[in-house]
Amino acid sequence: MLKGWHIGVVIPARNEELHIADVITGLPSFVDLAVVVDDGSQDETEMRAKNAARNCELTVLQGGGKGVGSAIDAGHRHLVNTFNSRFISVVMAGDGQMNPDDMEGLLEPIFNNQADHVKGNRIQHADGFNRMPQYRQRASKILAFFTTLAAGQAISDPQCGYTATSSEVLRNWNWERRWSGYGYPNFWLVNLASEGYRIVERPVESIYRGERSGIKPIRFFLSVGWMMAVEHHRRNLSWLMPKRLTPHTLFALFAYGLGWSALLPFLSNDLEQELFFRGVPAVVMCLFFWLMAHLFDRAATRVHKELRLNATPR
Repeated sequence: MLKGWHIGVVIPARNEELHIADVITGLPSFVDLAVVVDDGSQDETEMRAKNAARNCELTVLQGGGKGVGSAIDAGHRHLVNTFNSRFISVVMAGDGQMNPDDMEGLLEPIFNNQADHVKGNRIQHADGFNRMPQYRQRASKILAFFTTLAAGQAISDPQCGYTATSSEVLRNWNWERRWSGYGYPNFWLVNLASEGYRIVERPVESIYRGERSGIKPIRFFLSVGWMMAVEHHRRNLSWLMPKRLTPHTLFALFAYGLGWSALLPFLSNDLEQELFFRGVPAVVMCLFFWLMAHLFDRAATRVHKELRLNATPR
């Protein structure tokens, strides 16, 4: 326990027999419970986790190989059912690429009532991405751009899985909707924004030893990109409900529609025709209107955070 909060750590692991014991042994002394979710390992991950030296309670769950997102969900829900008072759930990978010394920095914004969900940000750390290959760094930056669009707020390192989440979020989360695969952090960020939860990023070290990723790039980008597009539209459409509607959302929807109107040849309006006759290309008009839609969307996201903050006892 730290500063009146119970601390639980969710550790998804698949075939991590070489690292899992060190991850558990290295957990800070203020951790109350570590939940290792063995996601269908074919090696000695479970045994080595159970035999690891530790300073906290340990539970090992079987994830059944459903994916890292499903494993993390199982760990979160176990903590919800275990702690009766307020707690923070920290997610650390079982591969040893996350520094336990960074954990307290992730917890501080929640302690100080500045955030509901804290993401690790490797770019902000002095060592940056460390020795991560350039192609993976570029992919992370591309995903940051699209996650920022989908979540309605700036996210610079969405793929970092080192996170801390308050029990308020977890006790009210809709566990029926989930994303089981590698796009889990992106799914959570968009849906956290949809519910008006406060998201902040804090520097964490990237411990990279040249491991090969199991992600298949083309399939990953197609599936995660489609998921973020769907979740982005779900978020904005949910804000059109009478109890959630703000002027910013209406302005964003209007600008978004103008963007499509400029892009599609069978749609037009007087404003776009006038701009076209003045020599403004349709693509430029589309991008301008979509930029305005994103700016209004960011404003709506801030308003929804304020509304939740004012409506929630602290």
